Amino acid sequence: MTTTLGAVFRPQLAPERLRSVVRAADAAGLDELWLWEDCFREGGISTGAAALAWSERVRVGIGLLPVPLRNVAVTAMEAASLHRMFPGRPILGVGHGVQDWMGQVGARAGSPLTLLREHLLALRALLAGETVTTKGRYVALDGVRLDWPPSGPVDVLAGGMGPRTVRLTGEAADGTILTADTSADGVRQACALIREGRAAAGRDPDGHRVVVYLLTATGDGARERLEAELVAEGHAADADLGVAGDARAVADAVRRLAGAGADTVVLQPTGDEPDPEGFVRFAAEDVRPLLT
Repeated sequence: MTTTLGAVFRPQLAPERLRSVVRAADAAGLDELWLWEDCFREGGISTGAAALAWSERVRVGIGLLPVPLRNVAVTAMEAASLHRMFPGRPILGVGHGVQDWMGQVGARAGSPLTLLREHLLALRALLAGETVTTKGRYVALDGVRLDWPPSGPVDVLAGGMGPRTVRLTGEAADGTILTADTSADGVRQACALIREGRAAAGRDPDGHRVVVYLLTATGDGARERLEAELVAEGHAADADLGVAGDARAVADAVRRLAGAGADTVVLQPTGDEPDPEGFVRFAAEDVRPLLT
């Protein structure tokens, strides 16, 4: 089975840079372009809608929307609108968000796990066209039904790092997004937890998509840029994370993650990537052919 390959437009770039990166990704034939709703940079839905409008074929992932910032009905309305306007191309992911950032805006939940569970269950029901009444610790809906739900089934993905959250993604989401801090062994462990969650919920153990980011540097100074970013993220410079090198080295790293259970590998450039447009072309034109 061919691995889906994506790349990230990092929100360290100004929003006005998005259009040229989207067009480069679309023209080069990239499978997926992923966006982040990092505080306090670009909004996920606004950039996702713009990326979809500026492109014809590339799928656009939003990975992820922090649920403490969002009423689930608003998330459902926005997601449904994207799915109806651009059928088959949006990919929606939700998650805890960075807890320090949530605290900065007064949205930090006492139980992030409970909030994510309630949000996922309500969101998936709303996007399925159901009328939802629920009163949980965080999510309360009274007879809410979307006037314009997606015209067919859509997946909702969830981000996870800790074992309890990853298990929950198997139980209550349609896919799991893993950060670039995840090694091949970490992917295997996550897949086992996902299967546990799906079994506990009585869901098909195979009907779940696993997406993992791969920190990637190529071109001049690639190794130095990769190591600097690893250190900045609290890792050793020689940690078994990320990849620096040419297309073959990157393709080998993608295959290792795919072999561990990832369905989609999303190349994540370093924050100081000098050529974002060139990076998405590199992913599509140089790395992608080596994966078939």
